[in-house]
Amino acid sequence: MADRRGDVVRLLVAGIGLIGARHLAHALEMPQVDVVGVIDPQLTQDHVPHFDSIDAVDVEADAIVIATPSHLHADHAEAAAARGWHMLIEKPVAHSLDAADRIIAAAERAGVQTLVGHHRRHHAAVAKLKEMQDDGAIGTPVLASMIWALKKPDPYFDVPWRAGPDGSPVLINLVHEVDLLRHLFGEVASVHGIGSNAQRGAARVESGTALLGFDGGLAASISFADTTASPYSFEAGTGENPNIATTGEDYLRICGTEGAVAFPSLTVWSGAADWSQEPQRAEHGVAPNVPLVAQLEHFAQVCAGKAAPLVSALEGRKTLETTLRIEAAVAPGTGG
Repeated sequence: MADRRGDVVRLLVAGIGLIGARHLAHALEMPQVDVVGVIDPQLTQDHVPHFDSIDAVDVEADAIVIATPSHLHADHAEAAAARGWHMLIEKPVAHSLDAADRIIAAAERAGVQTLVGHHRRHHAAVAKLKEMQDDGAIGTPVLASMIWALKKPDPYFDVPWRAGPDGSPVLINLVHEVDLLRHLFGEVASVHGIGSNAQRGAARVESGTALLGFDGGLAASISFADTTASPYSFEAGTGENPNIATTGEDYLRICGTEGAVAFPSLTVWSGAADWSQEPQRAEHGVAPNVPLVAQLEHFAQVCAGKAAPLVSALEGRKTLETTLRIEAAVAPGTGG
């Protein structure tokens, strides 16, 4: 257990699945966090107290990581807010806008803080990309093109809630990409898309393309699939997820009025006035970090009243709204 001197946050972790286990492992290594218990009806942890439900928790706590399935987020957030706990809620903030509104209202009533687990905003390379864009490295962004394409192993879908529509890569994976694009470019004005389930044939979309129009005029495409063994994704490109092999390949390209940048290599092409001139290439390295750790460090600051949430539940709701519009647009057979 961590030293209780100073601003140490007494933390609970609810849901010990793929992401919850990573949160727990990182939290146990952080001096500013004291893990006082885990909450999971099925999985136990020998090294910390275990509880079957939030109602069963009988230890003092300041905050909770809610890493349970998204359709349970609102119920668990309301229970946590009633206990006076600040909340780090895994993405998406909820499974519906009504559920997100319940979370926002519960936190406001209880006077507790919410942070949504869009951890890519805490990635060092993302911070550098945002800084370069704000500094005008490529002028005004006009166009963005993104590919998120990985092959999920078949046992991934053995979990009952992933077997049907809730296992769509849109709400599980593309929600990260939507949040990243919103972080870079602002609010989304229009959404179009097309999708397919031709490979696995399950009752969920598995591949497609979403076209996003932003308030500032930028157009962005997100092509996605969880059925292809490609090297292109945020996780593969950055190596930030230990469960996914690293390729180092760029998966996002942004074109502006003065040049272009590829991510995550942060390769910038600039210096050409028009197509008759050869652009100059420069790579901008950045020291790597562990975004989940950076997010937990930020959460500790939020709990201590020393920082405002980078991604509040209200901000998470905006990303969810766009993601749900994409889900509707790419549902197999819908399009448009």
